[in-house]
Amino acid sequence: MKKLLILFALFTAGAALEAQNVQLHYDLGKDRKYLTSTVEMFKPDKWGSTFFFVDMDYGSGGAQGVSMGYFEISRGLKFWKSPFELHVEYNGGFGQFKATPFNGAYQINDAWLFGGNYTWNTSDFSKVFTLEAMYKNIRGKNDMSFQLTGVWTVQLLKNKVTLSGFADFWREDNIVGVGANTKSTNFVFLSEPQFWYNCTEHFSVGSEVEVSSNFAGHNGLMVNPTIAGKWNF
Repeated sequence: MKKLLILFALFTAGAALEAQNVQLHYDLGKDRKYLTSTVEMFKPDKWGSTFFFVDMDYGSGGAQGVSMGYFEISRGLKFWKSPFELHVEYNGGFGQFKATPFNGAYQINDAWLFGGNYTWNTSDFSKVFTLEAMYKNIRGKNDMSFQLTGVWTVQLLKNKVTLSGFADFWREDNIVGVGANTKSTNFVFLSEPQFWYNCTEHFSVGSEVEVSSNFAGHNGLMVNPTIAGKWNF
């Protein structure tokens, strides 16, 4: 799931410029039907901002308990008044699966990203868009790669409705698909738009739709919606 809070996600008029939340999603995608929890934090300071999230899947791949863990942390650096910001990021994780007659585990290749981003927002921060361009080093795969990321948040109906999400496009050498459907690919696309209805200041219900191409071993386009709840601290 990944970047669900979106660097400046809760920059609404009068709101504190920091946010933490916990989300629980039930994946409705074909052959998925499992839970994913997300913990996110965004906090600015006089030198920039820090953002991280931790995703955990429960019961995917036939495994019991936590079946996948994924972590991203990024730091924005800015010592000037400008919409431009320096950006450094790390991400990585691992998973396990159950198969007959053996069980197994896998690593999500960790990656370092360096670059910059540009943020546009309305005066009341009800609409925010960030564009990131980064060099990407993927351990054991691509020493020199790239990633382009777009992140957005839109507040509607006096902050009762929040539209947020991100879109990533990056270079990564992969073999995707199974059997006759196998192919090699060099590029991955992943987007996760979200819709939230904010029942109270702290509690929201909504949905996320994962739209991807050549992602997580799948050949071609894949669409996986969720139903979800979120608690904002």
